[in-house]
Amino acid sequence: MANLELLRCVAMLMVVALHYLGKGHLLPELTDSSLGSMGMAAWLMESFCIVAVNVYMLISGYFLCTSSFKPSRLLQLWLQIWAYSLPFGLIGALTGVLREEVFDTHYLLTLLFPVTMGHYWFMTAYVFLYLLLPFVGAAVKKMSKQQLRLSLALLLAAFCIVKSVLPVRLEMDALGYDCLWYLCVFLAAAYVRRFGIPFLEKKGRGLMLYLGCCLLIFCGTFALREIYLRTGGLGSRIKMCLEYNHVLPFLAAIGLFGAFSRLRIQGRMAKIVNGVAPYTLGVYLLHENIGLRYSWQEWLGAGHLAEDMARGAGGPVGIGRLLGGTAVAVLAVFACGILVDMARKRIFDGLHSLALRAGFYRRLTEKIGKADALFREHAEP
Repeated sequence: MANLELLRCVAMLMVVALHYLGKGHLLPELTDSSLGSMGMAAWLMESFCIVAVNVYMLISGYFLCTSSFKPSRLLQLWLQIWAYSLPFGLIGALTGVLREEVFDTHYLLTLLFPVTMGHYWFMTAYVFLYLLLPFVGAAVKKMSKQQLRLSLALLLAAFCIVKSVLPVRLEMDALGYDCLWYLCVFLAAAYVRRFGIPFLEKKGRGLMLYLGCCLLIFCGTFALREIYLRTGGLGSRIKMCLEYNHVLPFLAAIGLFGAFSRLRIQGRMAKIVNGVAPYTLGVYLLHENIGLRYSWQEWLGAGHLAEDMARGAGGPVGIGRLLGGTAVAVLAVFACGILVDMARKRIFDGLHSLALRAGFYRRLTEKIGKADALFREHAEP
């Protein structure tokens, strides 16, 4: 499905843009009385990209809900994470690139145990969600439309809708940086896969839902900012519309997913997209490595843009520089990440071929294959 693989690439580009803007200090504090036109443009980009993580999980859930749990996939995923965590984390520390982190025992443990130490928060949530797949996947396949709809509605009410309307911070609200929220997104994707959403079946509605919700995110954020500047209240809730588990980013992600699901990509373009998309996770694992995550923005010009913003530069020229600089940086990181993960995959394949000559490794792979078959045998056709 090249259309959804293209969406996977777009979502990863958005993720890189979010990290360039946020960690490149290009998002002025919303509590400041004056942001300038460049600051406004940066927050507008943030509002249109904030759907990225929800979209990525929607795509994963769309495919996972019909597949069986595979211990081999879990092992491959862990090895892929570890292949980025340890080497690049050490490179960042030993070359002096490391910023905003201390090279100590905790840092080394984070490199060695990236999932359980939260090196990559998204991967921690994803791995634990995948561990739940044998239970959740089986339940989703057996549930009726009414059962799944009601269950999803209750989960969204608890983890999305209530927090989206209350003007206070809920103690247990993880802002969407947890496995529970992505369980909700997974079930939403499963519902879409099994039963569809009639509203999104008409051409253009998905795109309109995405654009409309993103504009509401931007307008809602600045409305809360205005309330804060006038009254001093709601300071902790200014960014509530930009939280992953807020109803607006969730609906915007559903809309963008619906828009891409109607695309038809064929021929050479489909081949290119399907060839690139499997390596997008490597983009995330590279640029969000703890040893590099606060450094690459400066290498790609974020510092100069931040200086322009601090000097009050703006207008069409300033906004153009911000948009152009962000686009170049995002594309550069994406291309680099794809190439690095292609190299990583080739190395892994080569090591696997060599290791197969060893009897113990062949026996191990056979046992893992039997474990895969065990879950596959009990999966619904």
